[in-house]
Amino acid sequence: MSIAADAAAFRQILGHYPTGVCAITATQQDGTPAAMIVGSFTSVSLDPPLVAFFPDKASSSWPKIEACGGFCVNVLADDQEELCRTLASKAPDKFEAVPHHLSARGAPILDGALAWIDCSFHAIHEAGDHYIAIGEVHALDIHHPGAPLLFHKGRYGKVVPLL
Repeated sequence: MSIAADAAAFRQILGHYPTGVCAITATQQDGTPAAMIVGSFTSVSLDPPLVAFFPDKASSSWPKIEACGGFCVNVLADDQEELCRTLASKAPDKFEAVPHHLSARGAPILDGALAWIDCSFHAIHEAGDHYIAIGEVHALDIHHPGAPLLFHKGRYGKVVPLL
């Protein structure tokens, strides 16, 4: 038996595949930080080093980040669910109580994130109701050792070792 690919079924079925959770951050021209949460993030190329994420065209945060010319991917730790919810909100001051420092290129690196990847935009492509935002990596590092925050079947979770 197969299910027609309507939006609800598509989302429910693909929700069976767990994803990591990343905060995409940037600093706007006026110095105000911007952020969006994504679950679709991937490496693209080793030479040159490229990564990609997939912002929703309806996102109110995406135009702010796109206008910055670059961004930082912050891989969230499994104890950062509350931070994730804060940065996913539409609150105008969502960075007010978020501890962070700036990368050499000026993008916010979130304190406590597992890793960060500082990028400039390499290309942006339309893909249905999303964009494919490809970034050229300029710097990256492991910021804090630990396990990643996961999203699976509509809920946040964490890695549990089998043994």
